[in-house]
Amino acid sequence: MARSPYADNVFINCPFDLTYTPMFQAIVFAVFDCGYVARCALEIDDASQVRIDRISRIIAESKFGIHDLSRTELDKNTKLPRFNMPLELGMFLGAKLFGSKKPSPRACLILDREQYRYQSFISDIAGQDIKSHDNLPEKAISIVRNWLSDSSRRTTIPGSGEICRRYRIFRSELPKLCSDIKIEEDELTFNDYTNIVSFWLREAGRA
Repeated sequence: MARSPYADNVFINCPFDLTYTPMFQAIVFAVFDCGYVARCALEIDDASQVRIDRISRIIAESKFGIHDLSRTELDKNTKLPRFNMPLELGMFLGAKLFGSKKPSPRACLILDREQYRYQSFISDIAGQDIKSHDNLPEKAISIVRNWLSDSSRRTTIPGSGEICRRYRIFRSELPKLCSDIKIEEDELTFNDYTNIVSFWLREAGRA
């Protein structure tokens, strides 16, 4: 993907399983509708790059970070928790604390499905303003919108009600958009999806 400015990039650190897809797609849409660019590890499919290096590079290029800690259950097969999200949150907080303050410091949004659940497994982030989305995509849209508005002070960001309205229209038109480019909705890669979102917002969403 084309490189976007640091101040426009939003690193999304979240689960990538199918049950989380509705939440992930709603967050990505909200980021773009707020005028930003969603970035995540899924944007690069290059076996020659170590995953942690990919993530480090995207974090270095991103002023904003959204971190969803809602998937920490034990894996059915290994009986171990998945800690990729807390790890990447730690990397982002480290970049925020120890990284360069230029051109501008990073801002971080931490999400979970329940307000104080994080205290049971990552209590060191106590004091952070953790937001609960209750596994509701439109609530996540509202949280992301308000956070980006407050963090950036931009005056061009639509209200959460308007973004949710546009998202509902976009979802209803997504099957046709996929059909037009001869791809099944469940085949969409991250880059496919962000290209469609960008196109739709440019051609229809802002109309």
